[in-house]
Amino acid sequence: MKLVTWNVNSIRQRLPRTLALLERHEPDVVCMQETKVVDEDFPAAEFAAAGYESVSFGQKTYNGVAILSRGPITRVVRGFGQDPAATESRILAAQAGGIKLLDVYAINGKAVATPSYELKLAWFAALANWIGDTYSPGDALIVTGDFNIAPADRDVHDPDRWRGKNLASEPERERVAALLRWGLVDLHRIHTDGPGPFTWWDYRMGAFHKGWGLRIDLALGTRSIAERCIAVDVDREERKPSTGEGKPSDHAPVIVTLEDA
Repeated sequence: MKLVTWNVNSIRQRLPRTLALLERHEPDVVCMQETKVVDEDFPAAEFAAAGYESVSFGQKTYNGVAILSRGPITRVVRGFGQDPAATESRILAAQAGGIKLLDVYAINGKAVATPSYELKLAWFAALANWIGDTYSPGDALIVTGDFNIAPADRDVHDPDRWRGKNLASEPERERVAALLRWGLVDLHRIHTDGPGPFTWWDYRMGAFHKGWGLRIDLALGTRSIAERCIAVDVDREERKPSTGEGKPSDHAPVIVTLEDA
């Protein structure tokens, strides 16, 4: 089974690239973030023509998450209880391919000590509580998406430059660590100790070409998922400009490959 998670940074702008990615990788499941479109305008017909069922939890201009699957998508839940940012479309839960999925687009936080940063910390704490109430570490569960947190120094291109900053501060990292203590495994770290591989590069200052990246797009799985995980890769090619398919997202897709259950 192959699962892709990708912050598309507007599905309207990235639809040709997304369809090309489906053809190139032939994933069974895709979790998308930052779709930036209301559900009524989500391109479900285009994905159906490509062989994928889809569910969306979107809003106009901002945020938005969606799941595609070659097979049926069931047990769909949009949002989560006690969400301190309940007006924002950031969480989509479902089941597909025999796996429970949680598609995450986390609050960015903007800068340490701002109201947005404090909301981000509260949001992650509430999400962890909801996960604990809703799931079991014994489930076949993948929690994946754009976490807007680099979990450790090896996940940033320059730890000294990023230390204490938003996306890499210790309180944020502790929120990811709490999910790991609950029973999730960072699937990427099964296969590599780092540094990197990075998944996000700022559009500015030629960051991608200079290697100034962060690993903030994560795939976390319960122990039964980790035991099946045979590869986790980053499609850096998708971050490169392409005149034929338009401007890239600032994130690269992460591809998780699991042995069949």
